[in-house]
Amino acid sequence: MSKEQIIDEVYENYKSTILESDMKKSAWELTVQSMSGKKFIISQEEFINKCKTNTEFSERWGLKIEEKELSLEERHQLALPIWKEKYGPLADMMVSTNVDNTPFKIPTKLITLTYNNEKIESYE
Repeated sequence: MSKEQIIDEVYENYKSTILESDMKKSAWELTVQSMSGKKFIISQEEFINKCKTNTEFSERWGLKIEEKELSLEERHQLALPIWKEKYGPLADMMVSTNVDNTPFKIPTKLITLTYNNEKIESYE
């Protein structure tokens, strides 16, 4: 399953759980919640951000999202295979600071998504 599919699945589970719990509430409770300005269902983007920043929320839905900024050296290690394919032996002479001065998009972040004891890592 891809990162996007997992996020979609967990978010759909979140929405259906929230809707089910709202169905059990009286019209009065829903009106009071509505007047208090609380949202019933947050957007998928808000859901993702909350999973990244709120451990309790993240654990409730079983989805852990971690972002890590890559160091210059880590980005250099990612760039080397690309450079070797393009520039051959000259790639070994390229320095770490070249990762930002290249036509290739070298990732700056590592994103780790954990769901059902399965880890998926991706770069952005």
